[in-house]
Formats: sequence, structure tokens, C-alpha cells
Amino acid sequence: MLLGTATYGQVHIQGTVYERTGRLGMEGVSVRSNSGAGTVTDSSGHYSIRLPYGDSISFSYQGKSTQKFAIREIPWNHAFDMKIHVDIQMLPMVEVKEKSYHLDSIETRNEYHKIFDFSPEYLTSGNGGAGVNLDALLSLRKIKRMQVFQRRLEEYEQEKYVTHRFSKTLVAKITGLKSPDLESYMVEYRPNFQMLMSFENEYDYYRYILETSRYYRDDHGVRR
Repeated sequence: MLLGTATYGQVHIQGTVYERTGRLGMEGVSVRSNSGAGTVTDSSGHYSIRLPYGDSISFSYQGKSTQKFAIREIPWNHAFDMKIHVDIQMLPMVEVKEKSYHLDSIETRNEYHKIFDFSPEYLTSGNGGAGVNLDALLSLRKIKRMQVFQRRLEEYEQEKYVTHRFSKTLVAKITGLKSPDLESYMVEYRPNFQMLMSFENEYDYYRYILETSRYYRDDHGVRR
């Protein structure tokens, strides 16, 4: 076994990716395979992935990649740890924000709850049974304005979510781009809300950033 059971041709591999000295685990390292599967190391540098026995695996960080390792040649009784030749001084700083997007979104919803919860009622009931709410009919313009405002707030909230996910810190860490190319790339390849929702997992999202950064470098003649 290799830290797991190789069933149905699948092998479970896990380990930790360290920086050059082998003392500190590295977050955000891409773990890839020839079959297209992949994952990203967590805050401690740890990864876990299940791959076909005939596959191979490699590691990549800020344009620095390791060789490919055949799964069948990996020792079966040890964690498969790896070092990336990056000095600790080169690791990007992580921006710490006072509020998370989730809390900020809750505040927005609370502040504009009358608009988000707005739902006009056209029918009313009285002594004579169901009837038409004349006040609502006379206020159609106001209702339409509220509905337009409601849509704008939803779009605003979606744009804030994109900005939260597509941050400069994350993009710089994955691509290795620096100013002014970093800002230029982020304008040119900024995903919209629907695109962000279409990614099945974080690995697919990070791969989008990495691949589009390569297109950007080729189009603009930026060295790797």
C-alpha cells in the first residue's frame, strides 16, 4: 500500500510540499497528474490525491515545476513529500482582511433588507372576497424602481464576490506576475460571477488562472 489501498487501479497518495530548506510547508502548490486530476496544498503544505496506478505526478509553484514522478515508482510505505526550490524570502505575503466576504455580504443584506425582501402583492382579500390591491396598481412605477434596484444590488454583490475570490494576492502567488503586468492581467482575464460558479473545485479555478497567465505572457512578451 501507498498510504492507502490501490483499488480499481487507483492509488491514494498524500504528503507535504516544503520550501527549499524542507522546514516549512508551502500553501497553494499545484499538484498535477498526466490524467488531468489535480489538487492544491493546504495552509500546512499538505496534499492528498487519488490517481491511477499508471499515472504520473508533478508539483508546480509560481512557474517553478518539478519533474514528473511515475506512480508505480513511488515508495509504497512512506508519505510522498516534496521540496520546491523557493527561498522563504520569496514566498508572497498573505493579506489579512478585517472582515470576510461572508460577513460583509450579511451586512449588505441587513442594510438593504427591505429591497432584497421586496415582493409586491397585487391581490388582497376583504369582505367581498379576493380583489385587486388598487394601491399596488397605482404604485407600479415605484415597484419597477424597487425591482431594478434589487437587481443592481444583486449584481453589486456578485461583483464584490468576484473581487474577493480573484484577489491580487492569490493571482500573484499562482502566476508569479508582478506590477504592472499583474494589474493588466487581472483586468484582461477577470472572470465574471457565472464563470466562477462554473468551476467544479478550487483546483479547476487555480488552473484557469495559471493557464490564462501563460496566454497573457505569450501575448505581451512577458518573461517567465
